[in-house]
Amino acid sequence: MTNKELLYVEDALEHEAYMKNCCKKTSSQLTDPTLSSYICELHKKHTDLYNKFLNLL
Repeated sequence: MTNKELLYVEDALEHEAYMKNCCKKTSSQLTDPTLSSYICELHKKHTDLYNKFLNLL
């Protein structure tokens, strides 16, 4: 993996970690169960993406 590709993967990991944390925090603050469920699905999606990027390393 080139240095440029490594930097891209690191940036993507940071972004996905941030999105996971935002989704987790937001879902716990919502009172609407439908919206909270949707945000939980987004959390799972970002967790999956995070793991895929991590596996590239």
